[in-house]
Amino acid sequence: MDAPTITDLTLPVTGHALPGTLAVPARPTGLVVFAHGSGSSRTSPRNRYVAGLLHHAGLATLLFDLLTEDEEDERGNVFDIELLAGRLSEVLTWRRTRPDLADLPLGLFGASTGAAAALWAAADDDLGVRAVVSRGGRPDLAATRLPGVRAATLLIVGGLDTAVLALNEEAAAELGGEHSVAVVPGATHLFEEPGTLHHAGELARDWLLRHLSPTD
Repeated sequence: MDAPTITDLTLPVTGHALPGTLAVPARPTGLVVFAHGSGSSRTSPRNRYVAGLLHHAGLATLLFDLLTEDEEDERGNVFDIELLAGRLSEVLTWRRTRPDLADLPLGLFGASTGAAAALWAAADDDLGVRAVVSRGGRPDLAATRLPGVRAATLLIVGGLDTAVLALNEEAAAELGGEHSVAVVPGATHLFEEPGTLHHAGELARDWLLRHLSPTD
């Protein structure tokens, strides 16, 4: 497949403009918006690696910074899930202003605290989220919103990340729609072990393709 067209964007949210990177294959079958975790950004090498797998599968991706540089200096903002989810929701609403994105089936990919923000936003049916993937996420931080999440949700956790695995299993039972917990053997929280990030990326890709398919 040809390389996607990559565009640097400035995304409008209340009171701020956030930098983002949009990658669109020639004939995209869906759009996946990424929400990174604490201490990370749109340049996260792990999320960019997963985004590359999605491009090869024909999915467009949007990675953007959830916080401004000044906001990132305030540690509490990184764990303010309602703030992060609000920013994500504004960007999901903005994409409807783009003719090339507005009608694409929508998925979310979140890591760490970004996964909580993704699930929080997905509980808003008006945003039209069809699928969510969490990698090493903290869905428990969106506990009050989980019963309202009807988007098909995949929670990917490293087999050696035992504390987070337990949190994900408990959170999965609260989700309101189709869901699954996938364990990547030998992986710790950041999926740094050889082959583990690729395994997680393939799981994410397959889940998103299944649920963002136009015939789904």
